[in-house]
Amino acid sequence: MSNPTASSPEAIAANPLYQQLRQRRNRLAAVLTVVMLVSYFGFIGLVAFNKELLASPLVDGHVTTIGFAVALALMVLSMATTAWYVRVANTKFDAMTRQIVGDGK
Repeated sequence: MSNPTASSPEAIAANPLYQQLRQRRNRLAAVLTVVMLVSYFGFIGLVAFNKELLASPLVDGHVTTIGFAVALALMVLSMATTAWYVRVANTKFDAMTRQIVGDGK
């Protein structure tokens, strides 16, 4: 059996920095997934069990409802979590990846 070179998949997988990258990436993905699942299921729960709250006006005398505001907030939250992941991936994760690849050369 041959020794794995520094750039082989086995060597990269054994690299402690690669293990740290995987752990951080998986942790961030799990946190953002939980945030979105709780948000979406919470909204669906409100739709199913408290329609009156969502149908009530946001401000007395106006037609905009609380449900519209909550749905809009959910869309903004979706965009914010996506932007957060992209920012972290493009800064921290890419820097770690470059360092891992650089170690392999």
